Amino acid sequence: MGKHKMKFNTKTIHGGQIPEKGYGAVMPPIYQTSTYSQSSPGKHKGYEYSRTHNPTRCALENSLASIENGHYGLAFGSGLAAIDAVLKLLKSGDEVISTNDLYGGSYRLFTKVFENFGIKFHFTGMSNPDSVKKLINSRTKIIWVETPTNPMMNIIDIKSLSKIAKDKKILLAIDNTFATPFLQQPLDLGADIVMHSATKYLAGHSDVVLGALVVKNKELAEKLHFIQNASGAICGPMDSFLTLRGIKTLHVRMKRHCENAKKIATFLINHPKIDKVFWPGLKTHHNHQIAKEQMSDFGAMISFTTKGNSFKKAIQIIENLKLFTLAESLGGVESLAGHPASMTHASIPKKERELSGLIDSLIRLSVGIEDAEDLISDLNQAIR
Repeated sequence: MGKHKMKFNTKTIHGGQIPEKGYGAVMPPIYQTSTYSQSSPGKHKGYEYSRTHNPTRCALENSLASIENGHYGLAFGSGLAAIDAVLKLLKSGDEVISTNDLYGGSYRLFTKVFENFGIKFHFTGMSNPDSVKKLINSRTKIIWVETPTNPMMNIIDIKSLSKIAKDKKILLAIDNTFATPFLQQPLDLGADIVMHSATKYLAGHSDVVLGALVVKNKELAEKLHFIQNASGAICGPMDSFLTLRGIKTLHVRMKRHCENAKKIATFLINHPKIDKVFWPGLKTHHNHQIAKEQMSDFGAMISFTTKGNSFKKAIQIIENLKLFTLAESLGGVESLAGHPASMTHASIPKKERELSGLIDSLIRLSVGIEDAEDLISDLNQAIR
């Protein structure tokens, strides 16, 4: 397209893509191969072995870089594999400052795997960036951020943290899974690394497990690619193809997700049996103004608690749901409901969970793209 800069919706379809040279296929083919022929040792067409490079995965990685306004994309076998690669940039004695309200799998990887290799993790609320400043020392190498956080939907000021990180020459890594690049582009706000569990909104159909990293810096990209290849936690060509297909409708799906979430959050906040509703689009939400500034909309993840904080009542509600499926994960076209305390965040000790607000009655919704009226009717009958 010459020098014309593509807008986001166009990028989801064309960003980073080049015409397939073999037969002119509109979609990148699934190159289901482990190895590639060479005319002479070291002489090939750019591909030697599929752990290192695969044409289908490369097409996905180029798309990921494009939609996040980065220069380099890397695709992995899962979101946790992508996080694992970031942490392998560190060595024993290094320290990480992380949000205290984060995905249980990330917490488990930090505390049960990498702490054993001498890496120290500090967990803190980041709604106020000053709380991060207090924990920085000469050994701090990464600030790890989820925003919105999982499952409390806290919003963290990326620009403010970026200034802090750059002053101290610390890497700022953002888990952008909940927001997606349709709503939020952390690299443009000063982040160094963007991570996605592409299993969720990017792939969008609950049929893929895949992770992604996007960066702008060439040296950082080379280090991460070395780790990707050396550790081998790559995604296969079929999953790459499915995720690339999902990205092409990301903008259409996210618009509907957000529209539905607004209606459901409004219903919940007015329901007499619901205590608190956590969704960044509510004016009562802490850091709602920051969300308005760094996001184009407020996403489709909602958490809420029942009056009385009853574990039994929360379980009863999710068991009574008919359209919302009780399941792990999020971000698919279908609506899902979960109980974080006993499911996605069970690996976090109860005392630590409750300090961040994750109490036993908390229910998390991943709002799909069905008719909002049907979803509200389902919630209403389940809550009664």
